[in-house]
Amino acid sequence: MAELTEKNINKGLTILENFKDSKLLTNLNSCVHCGLCAESCVYYLTFKEPYFVPAKKVDLISSIYKRYFTFIGKYVPFLANTKEINDETAKEMVDLFFGACTMCGRCNLHCSIGIDIAYLVRTGRMMLAQMNLIPASIQSTVDSSIKTGNNMGITTEEFVDTIKWLEDELQDEMNDKHARIPLNDSNVNILYTLNPREPKFFPLSISAMAKIFYAAKESWTISTKMYDVTNYGFFTGNVDEATVISKRLYEEVINLDAKELILAECGHGSRAFRWEAPNYLKKEFDFDSNTSVELIAEYIKTGRIKVDKTKLKLRVTLHDPCNLVRNGGILKEQRYILDQVVSEFVEMTPHGIDNYCCGGGGGQLAMSEYNERRMKIGERKAEQIRNTNAKIVVTPCHNCVDQLMQLNSFYKLNVQIKTLAEIVADAIIID
Repeated sequence: MAELTEKNINKGLTILENFKDSKLLTNLNSCVHCGLCAESCVYYLTFKEPYFVPAKKVDLISSIYKRYFTFIGKYVPFLANTKEINDETAKEMVDLFFGACTMCGRCNLHCSIGIDIAYLVRTGRMMLAQMNLIPASIQSTVDSSIKTGNNMGITTEEFVDTIKWLEDELQDEMNDKHARIPLNDSNVNILYTLNPREPKFFPLSISAMAKIFYAAKESWTISTKMYDVTNYGFFTGNVDEATVISKRLYEEVINLDAKELILAECGHGSRAFRWEAPNYLKKEFDFDSNTSVELIAEYIKTGRIKVDKTKLKLRVTLHDPCNLVRNGGILKEQRYILDQVVSEFVEMTPHGIDNYCCGGGGGQLAMSEYNERRMKIGERKAEQIRNTNAKIVVTPCHNCVDQLMQLNSFYKLNVQIKTLAEIVADAIIID
């Protein structure tokens, strides 16, 4: 960690001091220590240690607030549950807020009082960002986004070469030399984004979405300047950097005069731009912003694409990304799609808004120092998958895809992991 200085401590405390509404204080002072949050948390369910109870995170940030912003905390701190920020406290904050929480929000659902624990964890991360205590591994991802325009540092030349290769493949598959994956077209209906993991590691998911756009006869494009749907500033708690990333994507929609922004299969990316970016930029957007999940569902419902569910006869199950479903409200669309494109679909238990996090959220995939812990909490998701007897696991989030692929190998599940676009593309009927 960086050196903890009095100046940085004071900067961290301004996060607590500058909240003007009652949300923070309400959440800080409402915990009744009933323990219901414990049984909802994959960390506690895995390790069965009081340290991992979500309420401990509430207590940690609450005790800091009491120490510095209440009368009893300032003058007789030994009479209350207060904590001073020092090296020991800072290490605990980093480990609990970054290393022991995916911010999945499942504890919020089960809290008897309705405390937004994930919000308090984000507040703690915002404090750590101000104190220059963000883990270097996840900060490097943000640094790459700020410097290069995407979180993997892909050069424009490399990106264009990949897209052109995929366009050639699309033309061959469609037997149509006019089939395109358009780059930087203006005055289009849709500006489509990507998770940089797609051009780097999973190009078939780009091909799948291109095939869907081709079948729908859509007017669309991808920007070579700003195509990254992710925003790891949302995870680090550095609002200034999250704002820079959001502003670039916003400006590219305006620059290309697109009517609608479609956010690729990325849970936190969808949430960060659709719900958080207007707050970052302090403006109401004058264009529509939707997810590819909603778009594909609309294509099928309106008949813009035709599908044949008999093409895929293997049993399929669905993993619900936390930020897309529990925190984003997109629940029915992916189930409608799967009902239309696969022969046998089976749900996990539990599923939907009560589904367990796969373990890769909250930036965990970017923090190598917590890999062992991440893979351990993922065992519960592995058991969920195994219990369905499914052969294919579909999830509309590339972070989840990456985590599920690692769980698939580590726990020997012997399943295929696919994005929603890939499973739809396999079922499409091309006229």
